[in-house]
Amino acid sequence: MKEELTSRDAQWRAELRNAIPARERTAIPRAQMPELDPAYRIHNNEEVQQGLSHEQALVEASRCLDCPDPGCVQGCPVNINIPAFIKNIQRGATADAARVLRLTSALPAVCGRVCPQERQCESRCIYTRMKKPAVAIGWLERFAADHGGDDGENSAGAIKTAPKNGIKIAVAGSGPAGLSFAGAMAALGYDVTVYEALHEIGGVLKYGIPEFRLPNSIVDKEIDSLRRAGVTFLRDVVVGKTISYNDLLAQGFRGIFVASGAGLPRFMGIPGENLNGIMSSNEYLTRVNLMGAGRPGHDTPVRRGHRVAVIGGGNTAMDSVRTALRMGAEKAFIVYRRGQAEMPARAEEIHHARQEGVEFLTLHNPVEYRGDERGNVTSMMVQRMELGEPDASGRRSPVPVPGDIREIPVDQVIVSVGVSPNPLIPNNIPGLEVSKRGTIVVNEQMQSSLPIIFAGGDIVRGGATVILAMGDGRSAASRMHAWLTSNHE
Repeated sequence: MKEELTSRDAQWRAELRNAIPARERTAIPRAQMPELDPAYRIHNNEEVQQGLSHEQALVEASRCLDCPDPGCVQGCPVNINIPAFIKNIQRGATADAARVLRLTSALPAVCGRVCPQERQCESRCIYTRMKKPAVAIGWLERFAADHGGDDGENSAGAIKTAPKNGIKIAVAGSGPAGLSFAGAMAALGYDVTVYEALHEIGGVLKYGIPEFRLPNSIVDKEIDSLRRAGVTFLRDVVVGKTISYNDLLAQGFRGIFVASGAGLPRFMGIPGENLNGIMSSNEYLTRVNLMGAGRPGHDTPVRRGHRVAVIGGGNTAMDSVRTALRMGAEKAFIVYRRGQAEMPARAEEIHHARQEGVEFLTLHNPVEYRGDERGNVTSMMVQRMELGEPDASGRRSPVPVPGDIREIPVDQVIVSVGVSPNPLIPNNIPGLEVSKRGTIVVNEQMQSSLPIIFAGGDIVRGGATVILAMGDGRSAASRMHAWLTSNHE
């Protein structure tokens, strides 16, 4: 299939390049994604962004200038042939666009919704040099993945697989790194089994990202395509506990990919942090997203605060504060120690949060929580900050303004200041080298100190985006395949 698409590529790309002069293409405004009204959407979990229409997608695809050396591809962690899939949309061949995506991405419908394209592929678009909005690559990816074909084995959404080679591969974790790896290995003909500790497949895609941003039905559709490619999924299995490393070896697995993520929440270690009503974003989002807290028919308890503070400025903080509104909060606000310009969250997520009524208390940092006689949080003391010299990452470090502390009433606090690697597997496999941060140490081939074990995603990086984890999964599959081939010929 790859060779077939490549052979046709030059002909129809040349035809499209000549169909609309570049000057006319650069004058076309970027598409605007239809969205649910904020006043309506804060009362439900319906997906906020509604997707491009067929007409919008065709027009947006025609903006692509078909660069001879496309920077967008260089900015994509999984090296999608972006011009090819976009030009397929432009010529009305949405199924072919989906096939191009599937050549390198196991989760295009997911990536089209949650990847930070503005910092990756779209940031390399030639339009940015012209001081114009980049081609909406992410929105077009979502369009192609959603509309490129049905769910059958021979559809555009199907993963094309090589004949089975009889070699068994185990994957620990069904998040984006594990799913990407599983899809790539299945395509190469391996017998892949994915072990998931929770009762739902999808990892952080299910428990960490709300349905108003990434519907579970979309994740399930991507997982189903992997099942049709031959991947086996086993739930409620904790590698390192309910099944050991030696068990996997005894069952004949000749390669193991660890993608167990970074699910260990961090706290700030300030007074009052153990009061009732203070929890991590991991726990809060897992209770709501995965365990149905607050929904009819579900008994999972979760606190419903009236004045909810979320500490942090990343995408998880935005997910948490927007979820709090949907859970009935009268006032929900972000507390972040830097300014909005320094927030790591996507501009799109910050914009949606503001639309929905979220307040932003930037350049402030909590220093103490206070509670009542029953141990419930009632207020927080916040220190005003100012930006000083850049830190090691180049971001200006926040510095306290002496004596400027005030008290703010709250009845729920959700802490979203980062996560650490899940320690279960590193702590339960003797001989597996682990860093001081608790991450698995790998070489340039993504291979651990135990040659049979490869690793990627947050268990190696310590915390990253969905697309970077997917890139790790795809790279690890290529490298494990090379290792198995060279060692078992």
